Amino acid sequence: MVTSSKSIHRCSWAESDPVYQAYHDTEWGVPEYDSRTLWETLMLEGFQAGLAWIVILRKRDAFRRAFKNFDPAKVARFAEADIARLLQDPGIVRSRAKIEATIQGARIYLAMQAAGEDFSSFAWKMAGGKPIQNTGALPAKTPLSEEISKELKKRGFKFVGPVIVYAWMQAVGMVNDHARECFRRDEVRLLKPGKTPR
Repeated sequence: MVTSSKSIHRCSWAESDPVYQAYHDTEWGVPEYDSRTLWETLMLEGFQAGLAWIVILRKRDAFRRAFKNFDPAKVARFAEADIARLLQDPGIVRSRAKIEATIQGARIYLAMQAAGEDFSSFAWKMAGGKPIQNTGALPAKTPLSEEISKELKKRGFKFVGPVIVYAWMQAVGMVNDHARECFRRDEVRLLKPGKTPR
């Protein structure tokens, strides 16, 4: 964890807030291969729709409490009473559509798993099996995020448009979008994968 913010160069978006700085310095862009964590991040990106990511980061612990640590097996069993409870929870984004999309997303995740389709393998196979090292300008979406979005929608996921999907790809390290001058760019590039995608 970096402690001095004056002696290093970060991506410009991360300089404005200590929460952003900590997230940037330890999580953003780090390749993630755990299926449950990938799904959790995708669900949180969906909650971000129309909001700033800092809002979600500040509420992330509350989201995890509300959604049983994003355990798909538990979230998939949520019923109307759970939706009503969540709509009264001031710690999260209280959108019925996004809450229902997360419950549906848990059911889809489990259905994929039951069919022998590992969520991590699905995602990383589409991304080419290894992190993309972006050397150009930061896009809002790419042809690949459009393709992944289409595949997610085909399975029934909601709030997974190509812009949300690209933000997810950046967050979970499918693409290394750290700026050229950012101290994390090479650190992230040199990370060894925790699990080789099938």
